[in-house]
Amino acid sequence: MILNDPSWELEFFDAAKNWRKYQFENILKYIKSSVLEVGPGTGNNVQYYRDKASEITLLEINKHMSNLLKYKFEGDQKITVQNSDMHSQEKKFDTILYMDVLEHIEDDKKEINRALEQLKPGGNIIFFVPAFQFLYSDFDKAIGHVKRYNKRFFYSFNKNEKISIVGLKYFDSVGFFMAVLNKLFNKNKKQTIGLGVKIWDKLIFLSKIMDVIFLNKFGKSLFCIMRKSG
Repeated sequence: MILNDPSWELEFFDAAKNWRKYQFENILKYIKSSVLEVGPGTGNNVQYYRDKASEITLLEINKHMSNLLKYKFEGDQKITVQNSDMHSQEKKFDTILYMDVLEHIEDDKKEINRALEQLKPGGNIIFFVPAFQFLYSDFDKAIGHVKRYNKRFFYSFNKNEKISIVGLKYFDSVGFFMAVLNKLFNKNKKQTIGLGVKIWDKLIFLSKIMDVIFLNKFGKSLFCIMRKSG
């Protein structure tokens, strides 16, 4: 394996603009007012939801990435960068984003419960995660994924009467089939993955069609929106 830095893939996925647009097409209506993005990485996602937010907090525990974010958004009065974890947060937010972040956290349920404490009544937590554990590959391991997810994991939070799930579905059918191929052929070199991401991103328009045809029964990813009761 030549993949040592768990953040190396950001350069490829930040360039996947069709994919990012498709993600935010699904969730933009749930984003409002004060926004906390957990694990924002390079801060690339901000451009897709900035206009929906009155204020944005970027919570990045990686010191190097945090410093880069502070430099990138220096002078932007709407954006605050913090180098801390969820447990240290005192402020409450209308929207909390976990954009392909939860899968990197060992105790994910504890993380979600902490996030719920920081959510205002009527607010939304939005999760994007990789779907289906049987697709877990050396690629997932190389970039620090603890696991992949299914709907049952998020439905388990329905036991909390203060929480309702207002959105939950699989998406990106083309990405699903490409993930199967990657699992079968174990293609984990940067050059191969970089090319694969470029091809996949150009095929997102097909995923949009196939996701409708197959009623979002499967996909490379899963998103969930949890709402805290007022």
